[in-house]
Amino acid sequence: MRIAILSLPSRAIWLFSFLFLSVLLLTNPVSAADIEQFVGEYEGNADLIRADGSTEPRDMSVSIQETKDGFNVSWSTTIQKPDGRIKESDYSVDFLPSAREGIYSAAMTRNVFGHVVQLDPMKGEPYVWGRIVGDTMTVYSLFVSDDGGYEMQQFDRTLVDGGLMLEFSRLKNGVMERSVETFLQKQ
Repeated sequence: MRIAILSLPSRAIWLFSFLFLSVLLLTNPVSAADIEQFVGEYEGNADLIRADGSTEPRDMSVSIQETKDGFNVSWSTTIQKPDGRIKESDYSVDFLPSAREGIYSAAMTRNVFGHVVQLDPMKGEPYVWGRIVGDTMTVYSLFVSDDGGYEMQQFDRTLVDGGLMLEFSRLKNGVMERSVETFLQKQ
């Protein structure tokens, strides 16, 4: 049986190569294969279903774009109130890769050192993260209420022919408050 013993220069080259490749893999922004399939503009409408069974019509759009270090998800919801008023809500979140494959942290603010960080749910701000599993991108938002309870929102956007299937749910202290499922057509 022969045992290969690397000389000091060979071991140094091997170690340098290993470290270089490790750093390269760890600092790779978002894998293009992860986000590339979702990139685009999508639009649709749906009836939001409340816990009491009543519905509320909504127009929805989402834009998913690659950024230098990750990706951005921007979405808009337009609510048509029964009295004719229109309420529009717009959101935009940048996501950066985390140390865990397929899981992305929200880059929503900068700390005193200029580093991008998550918001603080203990201050009433949402804690947001995302993940990509196969053909589904999920964005989670966790809110801690003033009385210590919680609200959890989940947006599942699954690739289908011609666009995305959106499934939204909102739980408050474990009770389903709202949900919607609709097709968003790629523009």
